[in-house]
Amino acid sequence: MRELIEVVETVAPTNATILIEGETGTGKELVARAIHHNSPRRAHRFVALNCSAIPETLLEAELFGHVRGAFTGAVGDRQGRFEQAHKGTILLDEVGTMSPSLQAKLLRVLQEREFERVGQSQPVKVDVRVIAATNSDLGRMVREGTFREDLYYRLNVIQVRLPPLRERREDIPLLVQHFLERLGREQVPPRLDVAMSQEAMRLLMGYSWPGNVRQLENVVERALAMSPGHTQIDPQALPPELRQEPGSQEAWSAVLPEGGADFDALIADTERSLIGAALSRTQGNKRQAADLLKLNRTTLVEKMKRLGMTASRGGA
Repeated sequence: MRELIEVVETVAPTNATILIEGETGTGKELVARAIHHNSPRRAHRFVALNCSAIPETLLEAELFGHVRGAFTGAVGDRQGRFEQAHKGTILLDEVGTMSPSLQAKLLRVLQEREFERVGQSQPVKVDVRVIAATNSDLGRMVREGTFREDLYYRLNVIQVRLPPLRERREDIPLLVQHFLERLGREQVPPRLDVAMSQEAMRLLMGYSWPGNVRQLENVVERALAMSPGHTQIDPQALPPELRQEPGSQEAWSAVLPEGGADFDALIADTERSLIGAALSRTQGNKRQAADLLKLNRTTLVEKMKRLGMTASRGGA
């Protein structure tokens, strides 16, 4: 995360287009806002748009605006998000969900710094810094032909990857403390002396957090609400899925032959089998396979090299 902060501080003063990649709930919009507020454009608007939340038929008008009579219901002229962000910054979240036709129009905006409102042929000039965000693998989408390669390289001038929470568990205590302080101040009366018990923190540290930081915030808010009048939050205030012991999945059953076994060879065979199954399920994608096995990607790659394994299909 310190490396991420250094990248943000370095690129914020520039006008470079930025692509933020990360799973849902990792804080992509927060990073985009941080870039904007540390840039020379901070005196102007930051406009965020979730492309996946708007029907495809309306997204073009939402982005570029429209004139009266352009379509049924267009009773007047309306500015789009790009015009609203003039001299500021626009965040296009979930940019990978855009249709091919809209991808082409977005490419023109990035190249020419102009667009046309729906129902109008006169171009509109705009000065906007574009930050795109996605939880999809755009590189894979380019290879599959579902995302334009030229647009990908236009967006991917500077790439910022937000690691999921399970890859930075050491941040969990700091995040919990931050959420407790912020949420505690919002209580009536304020509760500023609440802390997480050691047992509750152990459970938080052992959870895989599929919803990332956003899920952690919701869990802390729930725990605070479930502990009225308490200065310490115990495990009983956490959701049921967190109260399960880490690694409580069904245990392996091993049978030891009467004549003994080659321990190192047996462990290597087991690792090879598990990694092979994970790679098969993820079609060779090492990052997804590592997630299935609760490993860091680098750890998985090192194990594969040691075991003489290669992914059967290409993958990140």
